[in-house]
Amino acid sequence: MSFELASDYQPCGDQGQAIAKLSRSVLAGHKHQTLLGVTGSGKTFTAANVIQRVDRPTLVISHNKTLAAQLYSEFKQFFPRNAVEYFVSYFDYYQPEAYIPSSDTYIEKDSSINDEIERLRLSATSSLLTRPDVLVVASVSCIYGLASPMDFLEMLLTIKSGQVLSREVLLAKLVEMLYERNDFDFGRGKFRVRGDIVEVQAGSSDDVAVRLEFFGDEVERLTQFDPLTGRAYGELTVFTLFPAKQFVTPAERLQAAMRAIRIELEERVKWFEANGKLLEAQRIRMRTEYDLEMMQEMGFCSGIENYSRHLTGRPPGSRPYTLLDFFPKDYLVVVDESHATLPQIGGMYEGDRVRKTTLVEHGFRLPSALDNRPLNFEEFMEMNTQALYISATPGGFELRNSVVGNTGMLTGEGGPGGGLKEGKGMPLVKISRTDAPAEQFDVTTPGAVLIAEQIIRPTGLLDPQITVRPLADQIDETIELCRQRTERSERILVTTLTKRTAEDLAEYLKDVGLKVRYLHSDIDTIERVEILRGLRAGEFDVLVGINLLREGLDLPEVSLVCILDADKEGFLRSQTSLIQTAGRAARHIHGEVYLFADTVTHSMQQLLQITEYRRSRQQAYNEKHGITPQSVRRAVQESLHTILRSNGGSPGAQPGTEGFSLSETLKELEDEMKVAAAGLEFEKAALLRDQIRELKSGAGLDALLSEPKPAAPKKKGGWKRKK
Repeated sequence: MSFELASDYQPCGDQGQAIAKLSRSVLAGHKHQTLLGVTGSGKTFTAANVIQRVDRPTLVISHNKTLAAQLYSEFKQFFPRNAVEYFVSYFDYYQPEAYIPSSDTYIEKDSSINDEIERLRLSATSSLLTRPDVLVVASVSCIYGLASPMDFLEMLLTIKSGQVLSREVLLAKLVEMLYERNDFDFGRGKFRVRGDIVEVQAGSSDDVAVRLEFFGDEVERLTQFDPLTGRAYGELTVFTLFPAKQFVTPAERLQAAMRAIRIELEERVKWFEANGKLLEAQRIRMRTEYDLEMMQEMGFCSGIENYSRHLTGRPPGSRPYTLLDFFPKDYLVVVDESHATLPQIGGMYEGDRVRKTTLVEHGFRLPSALDNRPLNFEEFMEMNTQALYISATPGGFELRNSVVGNTGMLTGEGGPGGGLKEGKGMPLVKISRTDAPAEQFDVTTPGAVLIAEQIIRPTGLLDPQITVRPLADQIDETIELCRQRTERSERILVTTLTKRTAEDLAEYLKDVGLKVRYLHSDIDTIERVEILRGLRAGEFDVLVGINLLREGLDLPEVSLVCILDADKEGFLRSQTSLIQTAGRAARHIHGEVYLFADTVTHSMQQLLQITEYRRSRQQAYNEKHGITPQSVRRAVQESLHTILRSNGGSPGAQPGTEGFSLSETLKELEDEMKVAAAGLEFEKAALLRDQIRELKSGAGLDALLSEPKPAAPKKKGGWKRKK
């Protein structure tokens, strides 16, 4: 099948020209192209249209799980008839193996795997090997090691009705494919046997299983059925079963790998003994021999990924197999929020290398463990045939490379017209303007810039106005500005430079009568969600923070952003940070940004120029097409605390929760938690889990909780949820 976009919306504003230019650029064979889209301009919809026109398997990369889940949900709606898959780290909790020489502390690997995400990962790899219309939304975990696609294909099992296949051979093959036999607790990645009937549930499916009925050594019938109810969906003529796990190795490959591991072990022990490191020699021998014994008897061992180079037969120093190897050669990569995602990809390799080098040097792992690693940046780029970068503030890498015949003339620093600046010894290179007909976009001439601007918002909103004020009275002016906005029931964000300043300022604003909270990295994730919800709901009016520019922060009620100490040049006051922070006020018709500074820094100057350029373009477009700007309106999610608040009386109820059935409420909360988890709303699911624990604890049902902990003391200016 081809990609088929399903949407009631049509491209508007800048979207049409951006879709046309980017599609032509990709189809012309260019490796790099960039979508420079302002906040709220519909960049995901534009990307979906490009994917439909290009019609190739696509990998969409985001820099965190939450945004990846949001993108997965959006693309799932855009392409309901195609295979939209989700591939992120399947660890709910992960503590990597490490050793600290200074204190002689060894930290053993500890992790908790999310079964639902593991299923989705298996579904992604299976889809890539069986159909062309696949879009995978992934985090940077896609650059970490997987089994070889060739091994994955070699291990799959195709069964046909009427095929000659003995039951014993089938069961042995299922065990080799890492399926678990369980005749009582049937589920995903398991099989059960009842006489001449074998039932198997694939590792990538929760709701479909297959029943194989044998007559002697012949598969007489294949039936697809619901594993929960047993209801048959219908008979099949052929069925293909993929391995139950992503890390699979054929039996003969495993034996060869074990021989190679023993050879490396002996070489490493000799090296340690020759260098007088007898403790390390004893340690590596003991640990490796134990792993080999487990692999011989069980087929796997804890930390088996550290032997991945031997298991896949790769030469020393070679890159690992990753999700990218499952894609065909002509696939498209879409890098969302590229200014944050690309640096994260580039930083994964070095951090992993430092940790494992310490383990190898002290005899905890063989040197081959260094080849169990993520891709480095150069390897990642070599594996990408074509990439589309999406960001409101693309970095230097994107800007330098999104030029036909690029020779490095773009510096990637800010400037009017989309962030391009004159390079050393080179003239200023400008972006093609959006008023040119789509067919006139130049995507072939050397020097042509393959950056599509998307400045016009579907709502008609302009970029917020920028005002620069002196530092001397920044606190008093901020208080007055906040009071003016609160009288109109609008919200305010205030950014500072340190956590201490944020807390002290929040306390001061509270003393002068403003309803205020603060937000920084010491506040846990669940509480951050509740604070942001409270701001939108009007429970308080002012939110003070340090870094409120997190991509994806959607607060339509915010009309004012105050940036204190804006002239303190650095990461928090760089051009990218200022543009992203200012964008938080771009969803309100009265959006304004105040910069408090005594001098106008280079970053501030770039923000002012870019904002002036964008506002003029947006205003001209609105006047030409008779568009009246409108604020973004979105319903505020109801706080889960309100579920526990009602009037009346009920025996055994938690104080303040009279008038409801405890058992019914617990069941409703548990059902909502499961639905949220299945829908990849992990923060909501975790918040519901905490609510269930609090409710059980308050009702005297502590026995139902596993090792309940006392509530943490309240922090100044904030609150701490009971764990």
